[in-house]
Amino acid sequence: MKTILLDLLKNRKHVLIFFFFISIGMYGQSGTVTGEILDQNTQESIPYVNVIITSGDKITTGGITNDKGFFLVDKIPFGTYNFEVQFIGYKTVTKSIAITESNSKIDFGTILIEEEAVALEGVEITAERSTIEQKVDRKVINVGKDLTTAGASASDIMSNIPSVSVNQDGEISLRGNENVRILVDGKPTNISTTDLLQQIPSTSIKSIELITNPSSKYNPEGMSGIINIILKKSTRLGFNGSINSGVTFGQKARFNNSLSLNYRTGKTNFYGSYGNRFGTQVTDGTVTRTIEQTNQLTKNNNGRTSHLFKVGVDYYINEKNTFSVYTNQNLFKADLEGKKTLTFFNDPLSNFTQFDTIERDNVNSTYNVDFLHSFAKEGHTIELELDYNTLQSDIANDFKFTGNTPINNYAEVVDDKRTNTIVNLDYVNPLNEKSTVEIGVETRLRRTDNSYETSRVDFRNSTFSYDRDIYSFYTTFSQNFNRWQYNIGVRLEDYNVTTQFNEVGEPQDSFKDHLFNVFPSGFLKYTPDEEQKNSYQLSFSRRIDRPSLNQISPIRRISTPQIIIVGNPNLRPQFTNSIELNYNRKINKGNITFGGFYRKINDEINRIGYFDQDNPTLLILDYANFDSNDAYGVEFSASYRPIKWWNFNANFDVYTRTQKGVIEGQNVKVNNTLLNARLNNSFKASKNLTFQIFTFYSGPQKILQYELKDNVFVNAGARYNFAKGKGTFSVNFNDILRTQRFAFEAYRTIIQEGEFRRDSQSVYFGLSYRFGGGKNKGLKRKKRDKNEKADKFL
Repeated sequence: MKTILLDLLKNRKHVLIFFFFISIGMYGQSGTVTGEILDQNTQESIPYVNVIITSGDKITTGGITNDKGFFLVDKIPFGTYNFEVQFIGYKTVTKSIAITESNSKIDFGTILIEEEAVALEGVEITAERSTIEQKVDRKVINVGKDLTTAGASASDIMSNIPSVSVNQDGEISLRGNENVRILVDGKPTNISTTDLLQQIPSTSIKSIELITNPSSKYNPEGMSGIINIILKKSTRLGFNGSINSGVTFGQKARFNNSLSLNYRTGKTNFYGSYGNRFGTQVTDGTVTRTIEQTNQLTKNNNGRTSHLFKVGVDYYINEKNTFSVYTNQNLFKADLEGKKTLTFFNDPLSNFTQFDTIERDNVNSTYNVDFLHSFAKEGHTIELELDYNTLQSDIANDFKFTGNTPINNYAEVVDDKRTNTIVNLDYVNPLNEKSTVEIGVETRLRRTDNSYETSRVDFRNSTFSYDRDIYSFYTTFSQNFNRWQYNIGVRLEDYNVTTQFNEVGEPQDSFKDHLFNVFPSGFLKYTPDEEQKNSYQLSFSRRIDRPSLNQISPIRRISTPQIIIVGNPNLRPQFTNSIELNYNRKINKGNITFGGFYRKINDEINRIGYFDQDNPTLLILDYANFDSNDAYGVEFSASYRPIKWWNFNANFDVYTRTQKGVIEGQNVKVNNTLLNARLNNSFKASKNLTFQIFTFYSGPQKILQYELKDNVFVNAGARYNFAKGKGTFSVNFNDILRTQRFAFEAYRTIIQEGEFRRDSQSVYFGLSYRFGGGKNKGLKRKKRDKNEKADKFL
């Protein structure tokens, strides 16, 4: 049992329930018992299930299942025992076993456990697992368990996740900061965050991981941390799969579907999935400038179609070697029809309208090859991984005008080509039962070529290239002693970047940068009691935010009658020193987590607005480096079941940030406090019928040049299981009160206020069905399938 505890702590998994007993007969002859625990209805593995070995009315030994549902109980003295499987909300399974010299290793294979229904005042209820798992170094959100996350895309899901916010433009922030890295299956893509979230169908997502303060093993980019989107994959024996289909009715209809298939036989596991999303979303907006006395009304119909394929194979060569290969293919097409009406209050004859027609096609491809070798010693491994990602994107913009317009009709074409290559070698060696060392090297090569052609006379054709090479080395050392666990590490990175911008009629603008940086990290955990009801975690890290392509590319991305958005190729990276403290407590009917963090940010990258010198009515939104700033905050989350048919999760975030910078030649300082609150109530009406209500509130927040207004919305959902749990019908009503919005007021450089709303008030209907009779195979899973190596991002 001691070995099990050490393995769990080394893997840094959050242990929910733990039984610890050592028999005085441990020193004699002994045997082992192994197996896997599955839910009888869903056929899904169940982590942290109690496994107890008893003799009469006394406990001899025991253990728990890991996060994949597997258990191993060793050092069982020879004899006859009762073997019990116990888990809250499930019926206890009891078997008789005899450990003898000829039967010293018992493998139960798969053990199915059944939910236990309880009658209460005529209402049948069953226990159900939480949608959020709090682990040592991350939060894991099981998307399929949350009724109100049902929707068209990943962007629809993110607003429901603790510590995460999505504004009206689809830009995501973690703990109030937009400097966050988004991964898919632990890997980066060449697509911008906003586009990526819109392109992934929600039905293709298995879970989402939040890593707020990663260690040195992880790539140091992303000031606020990592969000890892895990796509569905299975490794069950035989043939099995699932199918999902849904439709959202707002101002326009939107559809999403997915199919997942898996075939496991012998040493080979084949898997594949397909998801699509198509339909139109409407956005309405208004912006009023008080000094210029103008108003711009916006109405956009955003038609999107995406196809997401994932195909792969795992080949288990033998117990020591595993070879895997997979590919993700994302095909996306967008058709936007927009109308922007500009009204001059004091000069109606100057009114005009801009009509936008934007067509975009892109193909994003990922190819991944992985080889894992396990040495004789448990946990001693070496792994080589190659990842190659390409993006081909073409955008055609057509702008037409009516009324007394100062601009003639014109067209634009933007061609974007990107490649990203990653080669990674990881080595893990448990020096002894208490200590582990990890060493890794990594190469990341990125190549980008953009071209811009326009027929507008005051704009110029241009090209932009961006090449970046990063070479990394990391090492970490972790150790357990008594009730303490710590991990220290350092990452060394050599960074080279070269950019070149050529604009017709202008001299060439070139930029080169070379940096060598050291990124240390430390982690300390203390568990004062053996049952691990309380735990304290302290961590620190140094991180970097290198400018994204959108932030540095001088090629304009958005053009309206009053606003142009561009990038700044001369941006410097920003560095962040973070410290984080968390406390977790398990109570009888739930758990409570409380934490705080502090960040010191140097050369912070933020958006800045200024007027075009040639056209004083045109606002240019760009990016710039600001002074060193401070940010700190606290988070509180709780999961509690007051009665057996009612469970709720509550999450509150309060962030304070001090920003300093130079705006129009003046030193500016802004103090801002942001409050986010989420409350999710789940009601079990019967064994198969569940209702849910989700409420979200985000308070106002100030930036250097503008203030964002508060935002609130309420979602409701219901789910019904049929066909013995294999089928599910879902319905949810989003933004019931139609209060979700993106509203702002600019008070520096330009005086304006505005509000944008998507057709977020919508009704979703979804149907899913799981088929096949496969069972999970009890072979050792690869680390990357646990997404512990979610550090391969740009």
